[in-house]
Amino acid sequence: MNRIIPLSVIIALALGLLQSQALAKPTLTIYTYDAFAADWGPAPGVKKAFEAECDCQVDFVAMDSSIGILRKVQLEGSGTKADIVLGLDTNLTDVAGKTGLFSPHGVTSQNSALPIDWSSDLFLPFDFGYFAFVYDTNMLANPPGSFEELAAMKGDFKVVIQDPRSSAPGLGLMLWIKEAYGDRAPEIWQKIAPKILTITKGWSEAYGLFLKGEADMVMSYTTSPAYHLIAEKKDHYKAAAFTEGHYMQVEVGAIVKSSQQQDLARRFMAFMVSDKFQSIIPTTNWMYPASKTALPAGFASLYLPGKSLLMDGMRVEKNRKAWIKEWQAAITK
Repeated sequence: MNRIIPLSVIIALALGLLQSQALAKPTLTIYTYDAFAADWGPAPGVKKAFEAECDCQVDFVAMDSSIGILRKVQLEGSGTKADIVLGLDTNLTDVAGKTGLFSPHGVTSQNSALPIDWSSDLFLPFDFGYFAFVYDTNMLANPPGSFEELAAMKGDFKVVIQDPRSSAPGLGLMLWIKEAYGDRAPEIWQKIAPKILTITKGWSEAYGLFLKGEADMVMSYTTSPAYHLIAEKKDHYKAAAFTEGHYMQVEVGAIVKSSQQQDLARRFMAFMVSDKFQSIIPTTNWMYPASKTALPAGFASLYLPGKSLLMDGMRVEKNRKAWIKEWQAAITK
């Protein structure tokens, strides 16, 4: 039997649908790296804090690395679901900017804590740090104080590093040695190669091997010991001070040009340099906040490099592929 739905019911259903659509909260989709999006990373706190003031939903989508974030957005092009990318760094911003996939953030920060000047209208810093080899003082009493000393370590001394093709710390290490030694970089890599236990795809795998006691040192950050000190109450993890200086990393956020949430994305970028966001960074991402904010007590005891190294992004983009080939050839000889 045919059933005829009364017009009044149809109108009521249509009005209900329109009301539910009007009440639906906009969603801000953020591509970031796995450590940022993890339950123990900054994402949960950032999500809660921003959703409390934006009347929106924040969805973090995790990639395996900052390099992976850029690759995914490039592959997806204007069809990407991302509204914001969070976690590119100064080694990637030049190539990222030339893709034409990002739009100006519109934020003028007056409270920068960066040790360098910053003026990009596309990429806005949210934290920074310095690459370093981390070790356990209970296992290694006299750590190397330079790459030359690392190469000369006796016995079965081993380090774990990351691949520069897939990992920001891996790329940072390659640039660190290149900036410190120039044309001698292949020679240094050849000397270091016998000390490398393995080269992992990302930071998490490398640090996990180190914590299991598989290696004497791991490529990480000068701020990594803060986690052990503050979260675990352990003070025997340290960052080795290298006489060559330490390579700096500045991590940034950017708005995707094709995003349908441009206004909301700009609100998030302004929130990103606020104290609410920045105060989450030190004890979740274990880096220095990009804006001036109070640091936990444990940070005062960290090794702070007296000399920092940082290449211009344009130089990195121009030479990165050639330097990676040079690195590959050096460690396989």
